[in-house]
Amino acid sequence: MQVEKRVAALVEEKIADRPELFLVEVKMLPNNKLIIHVDGDEGISIQDCVAISRHVGFHLEEENAIEQAYNLEVSSPGVGEPLKLIRQYNKNIGRTISIKLAGGQKKEGKLLQVEDNKLLIEEAVKEKGKKATTIQTEVAFNDILETSVLISFK
Repeated sequence: MQVEKRVAALVEEKIADRPELFLVEVKMLPNNKLIIHVDGDEGISIQDCVAISRHVGFHLEEENAIEQAYNLEVSSPGVGEPLKLIRQYNKNIGRTISIKLAGGQKKEGKLLQVEDNKLLIEEAVKEKGKKATTIQTEVAFNDILETSVLISFK
C-alpha cells in the first residue's frame, strides 16, 4: 500500500500543471505489475502516458521504492473498466451506461446529468404488449455498486 500511495503522489506531481488530467487509480498486483490509470476530461494521449511512466519509473528507481523487478503500465482505464470517479461520469454524459445497484437490480440508459450525490439517466421501459417508453430516473451514488459505459457499434 505504501508503494501505491507514493506512486499516486508521483502521478499527481507530474500532472499538477495539467488540470484536464486526473488520476483514476493505482494498483500493485501480486505478480509485481504496477498499473496506473490516468484519464482526461477530453481523453489522454499516448505521449502523456509515456511522460507519466518515465516520471514515475525514474523516481521509483531513484528511491529504490520497489525492491523486486516490476512491470509498470500507464494507460487510460479500458473500455470495460467500471467508472470510479464523478469526473468520469461527467465525461460520459450522453453515452449509454449500465448500472448495477446494491439491491441486485440493473439499470441501463443514457446518462443525462451528474450531480454530487446522484445521476440522472433516461431509460427505456417496456411493458408487456405495449410500446417502449422512456423515463428519466435518478440514481443515488450510494446505491451504485458498479457503472460501465456500453459501447455501441451503430
